[in-house]
Amino acid sequence: MRENQFIGHTIRSHGSKLARVHRHDWLILLLLVAMDVGLNVIEPFHRYVSAELMTDLKYPFKKDTVPMWAVPIYAVILPITVFLVYYYYRRDVYDLHHAVLGLAYSLLVTAIITDSIKDAVGRPRPNFFYRCFPDGTPIFDPNDGNVLCTGDKKVIKEGYKSFPSGHSSWSFAGLGFLALYLSGKIRVFDRNGHAAKLCVVLLPYLCAALVAVSRVDDYWHHWTDVFAGSILGAVVSLICYLQFFPSPHSLNGWATHALNKLMAEAASQQDLNTLESGSIKT
Repeated sequence: MRENQFIGHTIRSHGSKLARVHRHDWLILLLLVAMDVGLNVIEPFHRYVSAELMTDLKYPFKKDTVPMWAVPIYAVILPITVFLVYYYYRRDVYDLHHAVLGLAYSLLVTAIITDSIKDAVGRPRPNFFYRCFPDGTPIFDPNDGNVLCTGDKKVIKEGYKSFPSGHSSWSFAGLGFLALYLSGKIRVFDRNGHAAKLCVVLLPYLCAALVAVSRVDDYWHHWTDVFAGSILGAVVSLICYLQFFPSPHSLNGWATHALNKLMAEAASQQDLNTLESGSIKT
C-alpha cells in the first residue's frame, strides 16, 4: 500500500476539524502557560546561606553566553520551521498539528516541572555572593548567621533558582523533540546501516548539550543543576513525542498515530475486499 495515497490533508481542508477535535488540548496549554507565569511571579524558597556556605558561591557574576531570549529561537522557532518545511512537501496537516502540539506540551510541561522545583528548592547559584552583595561587602544576621542581601531584589530572586537548570531542560525539551521528529522522518532506524542519518539526529542533542555546558562555564549553575535539567527535558520530550508519534524504531515511525491507524484500517478493508472477491469467484 502506497503511503502517498493518504497525504493531502491540508490546513484548509482539515484544519478546522483538527481544531475542534483537539480544542481541549489547546485550552489545557493555555492553563499551563498561566501556571508557569504564576510560578515565575512567586518568590522562591530562600535557602539558608551562612558565611561558610557562601565560600562556594563566590564565582563571578557575568552575562550568560546564551541569553534567555535566545532559547525560544532554537527550542521553539527552529523545530516549528522544520515542521512547516515537511508540511510544505507532504501536505499532511495531521503531522504538522501533532508536531506543534507535542512540542508545545514538551516545552510547557518541562517549564512547569522545572520552575516548580526551582521555587521549592531555592538553591543559590554559584554567583550568588555578587548577586547578594554587589559591592563585595557581606552582611549576615547576627542572630542566625543567614545572609542579609543588599543587592537588587530581582537579581537576588533569580539567585535562588539554580536547581534545576531551565536553559538545559528547555533546550533538551525542544531540541530533543526535534531530534525524535527527524529520526522518524528520515528513518534513522531502518536497519540499512546509514550512519549519516544518525549524525543528523544527534546534532540537536549536541547543541542542547553545549547550551547546558555553557551554564556551568558562565557560573550560573552547578553541574548537578545542568545534569538534572538535561535529563528532565529529554525524558519529557520523549513522553510527549510518543503521545503523537510511534517510536522511531517502528516500521511506520515516520507517520503520526492517526495516519498509522488510517493505513491499518485501509489495509484491513483491502484484505476484506480481496477475500470477498475470492469467495464470489469460487
